[in-house]
Amino acid sequence: MQRTYSYSGNVYSAPPSNINMATSSSTMSSSPSPVQSSSTTTPTRTSPISSSSPTQKVSQEKVKLFETRKDREKFENMSELYSLIYSVERLEKAYVKDSIKADEYTKACSKLIAKFKTITPIVSADVPDIEKFMREYKLDCPAATNRLLKVGVPATVEHGGKDTSGESTAKQIAQTTQYFITLMDSIKLGLVAKDQLAPMLLDLMDSLNKLQIKEFEGKLRIKDWIVTFNQMKAHENLDDDQARQLYYDVEQAYNQFHKVLQ
Repeated sequence: MQRTYSYSGNVYSAPPSNINMATSSSTMSSSPSPVQSSSTTTPTRTSPISSSSPTQKVSQEKVKLFETRKDREKFENMSELYSLIYSVERLEKAYVKDSIKADEYTKACSKLIAKFKTITPIVSADVPDIEKFMREYKLDCPAATNRLLKVGVPATVEHGGKDTSGESTAKQIAQTTQYFITLMDSIKLGLVAKDQLAPMLLDLMDSLNKLQIKEFEGKLRIKDWIVTFNQMKAHENLDDDQARQLYYDVEQAYNQFHKVLQ
């Protein structure tokens, strides 16, 4: 039965009730839509690349620094050199901050300097230039550079600072005088090797530092000679001009020493 409707004189017919609505549905489904019917493939979430992927896999293989026993010894010696330089740098800063007592500092610093002087000729073939080695391995250690490569003695020997409260001044003066005379006599006798004169200079400087007296020019000259000997190898000798200059500087320092005491 067909129904008719009248609006303002116009007659409209309703669509037959038996029309299949699926036709309309199928027509609508043919147009593109972000929502798909259940018959289409459901999109899946993209999974991350597997850790086993060649592009993402991180190599877990150990990198060998050496292949032979000789190479192994080389890198071990270089690591020992690195640790010594860094240790001296930390020790110097600890001493400046009063984090360590003067006697403890002197003992530890002397030990590290001795080790440094021992390891230096061992690594000389692979590390001919210590400062270049420090730059290459980012060792920014100015205090260690000064202590190891320039001065070669603890700061307490270079500048003083040891506890001398238990020693009498008269005894210290007598010892210092003895060191002066022994050093001058040794130079007169022709001793010009580093390993002969350097220890005497160190004893003299250490004794001068124990005395609570003002600085004088002769003491600074002795300090300069200590630096000079530190740049030399143990088997090297002073030439005639150097030996004569050293004797002159020590004699002048001896005379100035007595004037300071007056």
